[in-house]
Amino acid sequence: MGFICGFSIATGAAARLLSGYDSYGNICGQKNVKVEGIVNSGLDLTHKKYVFFLDPCNIDLVHQRIKSLALCVSACPRKELKTLADIQKFAETNGSTLCSYELQPSEYTTDPRAAKLCPKYPVPESAPIPFFHRCAPVNISCYAKFAEALITFVSDSSVLHRLISGVMTSKEIIMGLCLLSLVLSMILMVIIRYISRVLVWILTILVILGSLGGTGVLWWLYAKQRVSASAVETQIAKDNLQALLIYAISATVFTVILFLIMLIMRKRVALTIALFHVAGKVFIHLPLLVFQPFWTFFVLILFWTYWITVLLFLGTTGSPVPNEEGFVEFRMLGPLKYMWWYHVVGLIWISEFILACQQMTVAGAVVTYYFTREKRNLPFTPILASVNRLVCYHLGTVAKGSFIITLVKIPRMILMYIHTQLKGKENACARCMLKACICCLWCLEKCLTYLNQNAYTATAINSTNFCTSAKDAFVILVENALRVAAINTVGDFMLFLGKVLIVCSTGLAGIMLLNYQRDYTIWVLPLIIVCLFAFLVAHCFLSIYEMVVDVLFLCFAIDTKYNDGSPGREFYMDKVLMEFVENSRKSMKEAGRGGGAEGRELKPMLHTVFIISLLIQRRLRPRAQLRVSL
Repeated sequence: MGFICGFSIATGAAARLLSGYDSYGNICGQKNVKVEGIVNSGLDLTHKKYVFFLDPCNIDLVHQRIKSLALCVSACPRKELKTLADIQKFAETNGSTLCSYELQPSEYTTDPRAAKLCPKYPVPESAPIPFFHRCAPVNISCYAKFAEALITFVSDSSVLHRLISGVMTSKEIIMGLCLLSLVLSMILMVIIRYISRVLVWILTILVILGSLGGTGVLWWLYAKQRVSASAVETQIAKDNLQALLIYAISATVFTVILFLIMLIMRKRVALTIALFHVAGKVFIHLPLLVFQPFWTFFVLILFWTYWITVLLFLGTTGSPVPNEEGFVEFRMLGPLKYMWWYHVVGLIWISEFILACQQMTVAGAVVTYYFTREKRNLPFTPILASVNRLVCYHLGTVAKGSFIITLVKIPRMILMYIHTQLKGKENACARCMLKACICCLWCLEKCLTYLNQNAYTATAINSTNFCTSAKDAFVILVENALRVAAINTVGDFMLFLGKVLIVCSTGLAGIMLLNYQRDYTIWVLPLIIVCLFAFLVAHCFLSIYEMVVDVLFLCFAIDTKYNDGSPGREFYMDKVLMEFVENSRKSMKEAGRGGGAEGRELKPMLHTVFIISLLIQRRLRPRAQLRVSL
């Protein structure tokens, strides 16, 4: 990607992008080289530093460019020019010729070619775009066609104006509400350790009661419908009765299965509560973890800015080639024209690499916390120590993990692009196959992302390479499959409720504040912006919390696998997790004693079953075979 950037700058793409160029291949504000076969090329335009379009409102939406002759001028028209006489007067007064180079200002009103070589009038008032030296109309009404193509749901331009005015008038409230969502997210991360036990059991009870209530209502409706259907014998009543019976049976089966799952996973729910409690302690000892999303977002913004800049360079790089209209276009020839594909792959890979660096940093800091027996002996800044280890030892691990995600994401994006292009043209079978492939690749990507995150944790613990760490993490996850399922279901649902709580609280505050604004009529768009930002902030912060819980679980699983609490093999875990382990051992011992008693009780039952089997054989077999069997 560095080569692509250097190539685009060396071929003059940076100068063409920043200074601008006219339709004849001349770069504004400098001397130019003659292009063979192109008139008006190779001009000295040192004093003409701005690009002016004769018809700036003629936009080609398909090819994403302005279909107009571009010229280099010394000044942009600061007021509207309604006639050719006004254009001629502007050229004589300011020395800025707005017509093509072959026309002199004195010929603007007399030469018949002026209708084609001069700007379409009235010429709108324009001003130069900062840093890019293009004259752009001050009044954006001429871009109405472009805006309609982007905002198809707006049929009345007044609606769009009211929405925009609502946003501009309430910008202080929007910023305040965004800050409120940030504060609420940080507060929730602190208090969730204290309410996790109550919240989990409340959710569990509500789910069970909801299932039982829904099942009971269905059976009650079935019984009521059966009584009324006996009086009125119609086919519709019979169909409704049969449908209610099917629904009631399905709900009953679902409730029984759900109850059994809750019964089996109740102890795993206790582990989830303990991990959430310990995660709260981690944020108290490692407060810099809270700011991890900010650094990641900042680095991503820097990279995306660089990527977009180089992409713009690529759009103006290449050799000058005459087009069908006789003007100059810059195109890359040969294999170099596919460089932007490589640039897109780099966008995906490096973005995933930055996110993986965040996961590795968090995993390293949490592993340091977990496996330090005396928390007073923690490093001064475990986050910086984790970043140092990442840079010195684990960049290859992170690069390989992010590359695997890239290999899965690129085919999915290609299939999504094909599905979008063929929308309405493919048959039902092809559409179903495309959606199935996209769904499978999405599921594979999510599974690999989760495995990668645990592989980074294993790397932080054992300092092994990516493949070894992924294998070790996969074995640990398989051995603790039920615990993983409980943490990923109960834990994720808790965090989802936290996101909903933050969004609802911010939205409610927004409604109360925006309701007192009388400067505009529509405040739906400001409220949507606030709610989207609140969800984004809550997702960033609570995803860090989820990441910490996953790292703690893998540390806990490895700790219980290789240590048993005996002298010389003491646990590293927190007291809360230690209590969970002790309670699990007690319950296992009680279950073992109960199993022995049940074994003694089963002996007479086995004798009875044996006698019954003999009687059945006597009824079915001849007497000789019965003696042999006895």
